[in-house]
Amino acid sequence: MTEIHVRDIPRKMGRKKLWAENINLTLPEGAKARMDAALEEGEDRLDLIRTAIERELKRRERKDR
Repeated sequence: MTEIHVRDIPRKMGRKKLWAENINLTLPEGAKARMDAALEEGEDRLDLIRTAIERELKRRERKDR
């Protein structure tokens, strides 16, 4: 029979989420290829999308003032 080990400290699952909100969207045909062509070294598509959204939100917030 195997021995059962009981731990005093409960196990923690994974790491804390960096991005708490998720959104799924459909992109126009060819958008992913255009994004991939515009990526900088070490950047992934999500970095590009997050930066573009943040930049656009700031632009619109300035416009509304």
